[in-house]
Amino acid sequence: MLKQQKKTRHILGISGGKDSAALAVHLRDRIPNMEYVFCDTGKELKETYEFIDKLEAFLNAHVVRVPKELPGFSDDHDFDHFIELYNGFLPSPLNRWCTKNLKLLPFEHFIGDDNVINYVGIRADEQRVGYISTKGNVKTVFPFRDDNIDKEGVLRILDNAGIGLPSYYEWRSRSGCFFCFYQSKKEWRGLKERHPDLFEEAKKYEKDDFTWREDGTLEEVINSPINSEEIKVSQSQNSSPLLVDILNETDDEIVYEKPCLICHL
Repeated sequence: MLKQQKKTRHILGISGGKDSAALAVHLRDRIPNMEYVFCDTGKELKETYEFIDKLEAFLNAHVVRVPKELPGFSDDHDFDHFIELYNGFLPSPLNRWCTKNLKLLPFEHFIGDDNVINYVGIRADEQRVGYISTKGNVKTVFPFRDDNIDKEGVLRILDNAGIGLPSYYEWRSRSGCFFCFYQSKKEWRGLKERHPDLFEEAKKYEKDDFTWREDGTLEEVINSPINSEEIKVSQSQNSSPLLVDILNETDDEIVYEKPCLICHL
């Protein structure tokens, strides 16, 4: 008797950022039975959750929240659960345990042992590699590259769909946890201005020598002088109110390496 071949699943990870959302819109009527998954740390901005709700309405499909919607997991399997396990040791660019435990492992658990095609929203104008599973049952594809879609194309897709951009782009350059350690000083100041309660919550995680940044506590960082690079970026951004122009600016005030793409794509 012939062994029945397993069905191939089509999976697209949603980060809460513009590229993965635009890819979902781009493929909505092209890939049947697409599964959408969002790795929820429990510490995302409210704007991120609102954006995903808007995307769900357009797609007329549910975005699965992992890990809490995975069998055997619960709502308390979040950042606070792991910060306790790590005895208050905060994640950093050199030790991204948050990405591993709250993004990669739940995503691979969601995939399981099924044959999967994983759709990743890296654009045609980008020279970078996104999260690619090392599991032998996963094939990763890049439709934007295949279709020659760049940043302007992504913005056009979201605009034509009536979804637009997440509102956090007004003051922040990417999606991710509200206390993401990849934030610049300017973005930390933006968090305090827009969400003072979340800024205070982020400060509470700083204990002893554990701080979100190498150059001091959050309170010290936001009260430190603004350097020349930040002034240039601020002046450039103020020259145009358009989000497309804001998104074209780069704040290099703190650069360790490219942020985790499964969080920010």
